[in-house]
Amino acid sequence: MITTRSAYSYQSITLQNFRKVEQVKNYLSEDQMRSIEVIGNVLPFKVSNYVIEELIDWSNIPDDPIFQLTFPQRGMLADDFYHTMDKALSANLSKSDLNKIACDIRYQLNPNPSGQKKNVVSLDDVTLNGIQHKYKETLLFFPSNGQTCHAYCTFCFRWSQFVGMEDLKFSMQEGEMLVKYLHEHPEVSDVLFTGGDPMTMSAKKLETYIAPILDSPGHGLETIRIGTKVLGYWPYKFLTDKDADDTLRLFDRVIKSGYHLALMAHFSHPVELSTPAVQSAIKRILSTGVQIRTQSPILNHINNKSEIWRRMWKEQVRLGCIPYYMFVARDTGARDYFAVPLEEALSVYNKAYQHISGLGRTVKGPSMSTDYGKIELLGINELEGEKVFTLRFIQGRNASWVKEPFFAKYNPNAIWLDDLEPAFNKESFYFQKDQSNVQSVQLI
Repeated sequence: MITTRSAYSYQSITLQNFRKVEQVKNYLSEDQMRSIEVIGNVLPFKVSNYVIEELIDWSNIPDDPIFQLTFPQRGMLADDFYHTMDKALSANLSKSDLNKIACDIRYQLNPNPSGQKKNVVSLDDVTLNGIQHKYKETLLFFPSNGQTCHAYCTFCFRWSQFVGMEDLKFSMQEGEMLVKYLHEHPEVSDVLFTGGDPMTMSAKKLETYIAPILDSPGHGLETIRIGTKVLGYWPYKFLTDKDADDTLRLFDRVIKSGYHLALMAHFSHPVELSTPAVQSAIKRILSTGVQIRTQSPILNHINNKSEIWRRMWKEQVRLGCIPYYMFVARDTGARDYFAVPLEEALSVYNKAYQHISGLGRTVKGPSMSTDYGKIELLGINELEGEKVFTLRFIQGRNASWVKEPFFAKYNPNAIWLDDLEPAFNKESFYFQKDQSNVQSVQLI
C-alpha cells in the first residue's frame, strides 16, 4: 500500500545553510564541504529536504547517484577555475568581487548552448526574451515566476537561469504577449512551459499564464507541455502542499477545455521513482487525464549503465508514464564531468531497449539537442569500406531535414556533434552548407 507523510513542508538547502544539515555534518568530510562551497559559488546549488531525507543513501557517499545529481563534486570545475575561486574565497573578498570572478568563469562555460539566443522572437518590434521559437510547431515559454527549481541538477544545461546573470536569463512576465504571439503564428501547435521549473509556481501563479490561453480561442494551439523535475524533487506539490488540489483542478480545467496537457517529467535514476510520495503523486496527476512523459540525459556517475535505464523505463511504464527521451548532456557547465562518449551512450540505450516491452519502446535516443536541431544516433555501421556513425534529425530548424539519415566518421572519443566529421571525405554535413537555416526557424 502506498502511503505518504500527511504533513511535510518544503525546505531548501543552499550554500548558506548546507553545513547545518545533520547528514552533511555526519557523512561529508571538510574537503567535500569545501568543494561544495567553491563550486557552488560558480554553478548553482540548492537541494530539497525531500531529496536529502528520502532519496540519498548517505551510507554510499560520494557514489550515491542522487548525491552526485544534486551536490557539487570536485571534478565539476576544471582545475584552473576551481583554484581561482578557492583562492578568491580564502582572500575574503567582497561579495561583488567574488561575483565578478564567478561571472568571468561562467562566461567560459558556454552558458547558453545550442544557439538558444537565436531562438528568441520579437512581436511588434518588441523582443520577447521569454519565448523561444526554434521549431515550426513548438514554442518554449519561460514564465518569470517559474525560473527556479526545488533543487538544482548538477548537470543542468540551463544553470545560467539561476546565477543572477540577467543578460543570460530567459524569462517573461506577460502571458498576454504569449497569447498574442500564438494568434500571430497559427502554425504553433505546442507550447512548452519551461524554466527553471514552472511547477515551483503556486497554482494561482501558474493559472495566470495558462488561463489567457484557455480564454482566448482562435489560435492553433493543441498541446500544453510543462517541463518539470517536481516529481523527482518535491512530489508533495501534488499531495500535501496547501494548493495541491488547486493544481490538479487547473490540470482538469486544461483537459476539459479541449487541450492535451503533458508533464515532461525529468527522472534521472530509478530511485526517484521509488518513494510512496512520487508514486501517489503520479496517480493523482494521471487521474486528471494529464499525460506524463519522461526524459533524462545519460550521465557519467549517475546513470551510464543499461540496467539502470532498463529498470527506470520498466518502472515508468508500470506507473503509467511514457518513456520519451534519452538525451546526451549538452556542452555547457559541468558537462566534462558527466560526459559519456556517444558510442557508450548508444550501447547503453540499445542494451536497455532490448530488454523492455513494446510499451517502453516509445523512448528516443541517444539524442543531442544541437544548434541545428535534435539529432539521434542510430548506430555504428560499415559503409563503403568506412566505419561510420549513422545519425538522423528527430527535429530540425529546417523541417525537410527530419528523418534524413547522415553519416559521420567513427570517433570512439566523440561526446558531441562538434567532435564529429562528415564521412566519405565530404567537406561538411549537408545541413551546414546553408547557414541561413540555423539563424531562425523556417516556418514554411
